[in-house]
Amino acid sequence: MRHIRTVLLFTLICFTFLSNHSYATGLEISSYVGYTFSPSLANADNTVNSATTLSVDDNINFSLGFAWQENTAKRTKNQGQGQILINYISRDFTGADITDNQQNNVTHSFDTLYVHFNGVSFIQESGYITTISLGVGASYFDSDFDSAIYPSLSTAIGTRHELSSQLTFITEIRAYATLVKDDDPLFCQQERCVAHFDDAIWFDANISVGLAYSF
Repeated sequence: MRHIRTVLLFTLICFTFLSNHSYATGLEISSYVGYTFSPSLANADNTVNSATTLSVDDNINFSLGFAWQENTAKRTKNQGQGQILINYISRDFTGADITDNQQNNVTHSFDTLYVHFNGVSFIQESGYITTISLGVGASYFDSDFDSAIYPSLSTAIGTRHELSSQLTFITEIRAYATLVKDDDPLFCQQERCVAHFDDAIWFDANISVGLAYSF
């Protein structure tokens, strides 16, 4: 619960920033749906017959973006945006049941919420716009056993196809890199663990499509 309040506080600060700058900006709201490709976790069970890694499900992700652009007389389509992007992924992995002495394999949840501030560059092409984005923010990981917040970076490339003066169709490929602790008790209950991060950086990649509405 403490971590959820921290994420909500970070989001509130972002919205406050947007509202304080709304007098000088063109605002845009966007929503996306996509598919996330996940790496594996390291298996905490070190017995001879156990697999060394635990596969994490690839699953659907949902995103919501709030963007702004300087609203000046010289504003152009190549000007780019600042953006707050919230991305949610619900996924599972199969591992040992650490509440059962028989160690039966069960499904465990591993949900992720990314909240990032992005700078988005626009490159005008023939009939569409190519976008390149760099972002920084926080990753909220929530498992059956614990939750944690880590710093993270993201980068993306995509396209924007204008359907009308206010509505835009968006495609995007985005990668996240989260700095984690491989000995973090995120997948542990008391002193028994089902998994841990394999490396100090957790990578996620997703492909998304969405619609953006400009004010």
